[in-house]
Amino acid sequence: MINKIDKNTERKVRHKRVRTRVNGSSSRPRLCVYRSLSQIYAQIIDDENGVTLVSASSIEKDIQAKCKGLSKSEQAKLVGQEIAKRALDKKIEEVVFDRGGYIYIGRVQALADGAREAGLKF
Repeated sequence: MINKIDKNTERKVRHKRVRTRVNGSSSRPRLCVYRSLSQIYAQIIDDENGVTLVSASSIEKDIQAKCKGLSKSEQAKLVGQEIAKRALDKKIEEVVFDRGGYIYIGRVQALADGAREAGLKF
């Protein structure tokens, strides 16, 4: 009997492996990405204190209004720009990028590019 591979379980294993090396501090917090089938979420987290400093997602009403008619990759880029803007408002300039076990391509890459364009360094 052939067992079907659960891609999300494998992603969680990859994410756990990456998280042993990628850790956010107060001086350089972690930019964590979560991607669902239709939405994308990003958080900037201080792992030392266990606090989410900034968050943005494509499900928020103000971002959703801008995302009308855009592809999912373009929406991800918009979320990346928004989280970078919010981070710079809170004096966060450098972060560690945590791709969440996803392959760095498509929407994850678009979010990272949008954040870099808006002035976030990683």
